[in-house]
Amino acid sequence: MHKPQHFTFILVEEFSHLAFSCAVEPLRIANWVAGEELYQWSFRSEHGEQAVCSNGSITLVHGGLQSVPKCDQLFVLSGIHMRNHVTKPLLATLRRERARGTNIGALCSGAWLLAEAGFLDGMQAAIHWEYHDSFMEAFPEINLVRSVFVADEKHMTASGGTATADLMLHLIERDHGHDMSVAVADQMVYNAVRNATADQRVSLQSRNGMRNAHLAKAINIMTENIQSPLSPSVIAADIGISTRQLERLFGKFLNTSPKKYFMELRLERARNLLLQTESSVTEVAFACGFESAGHFSRVYRATFGITPMQQRSRLD
Repeated sequence: MHKPQHFTFILVEEFSHLAFSCAVEPLRIANWVAGEELYQWSFRSEHGEQAVCSNGSITLVHGGLQSVPKCDQLFVLSGIHMRNHVTKPLLATLRRERARGTNIGALCSGAWLLAEAGFLDGMQAAIHWEYHDSFMEAFPEINLVRSVFVADEKHMTASGGTATADLMLHLIERDHGHDMSVAVADQMVYNAVRNATADQRVSLQSRNGMRNAHLAKAINIMTENIQSPLSPSVIAADIGISTRQLERLFGKFLNTSPKKYFMELRLERARNLLLQTESSVTEVAFACGFESAGHFSRVYRATFGITPMQQRSRLD
């Protein structure tokens, strides 16, 4: 008989119900497959009675933050609008548990909360891809990765959704062996289990049904140079083809030009920063490679139909 491991989940308001299910169900299934209690779990929230997830469902909890039980693993689970729920009691609880020696991790957007508590400086961390731009702006000292989860740091992080199941299956394999992990995945009818280094988002090649290495490399170069945009000729030379060949590739596979595609990437980054950070319009403009806020505003309005300031005001 194994001594059951106890997992505590702090459910932050507007948490992801998908990530929540993907966290708890693998533990339940592991108990069922093993025929014994390998895992126990309990839920906590700031108010101590319930937590409301982003889809409106209500989950009853076992208590508040003042009475977190001694456990083997604590995960903070949040979802949308996580910055609105960074409270003093929550940060105090996390810091108290760290001082207590509790293993602390985060699921979905929860890495933001650990970052606010100062836990992740100098470490690798994973967060849902939608928050990557704002996270990198807010916490440049953290090595944000695009992997589905990070399990080999002091604080484990998973990017949410089914990536949470990937992390749980990883932990089950670590604790109880590969066969148990496979058996749990089979019960979940989950045949696409990913390791920690898998990318969160479907690859460019998969999304567009293509396998052109030159095009993929060109887009990677663009993505890595948002703040200092490169010309198509420089990108083409970097990957060893002519500018005309690069133009043909973008036209054939993406029905656009390299210049237009690069601008779309920059504007998408800008929109994320406007919606997810408190950076000024000028700061966002420079972060996305525009020489002036005025030029940025004109291009933004031509693309989205509203100015950056109007975009920001829609959050109020």
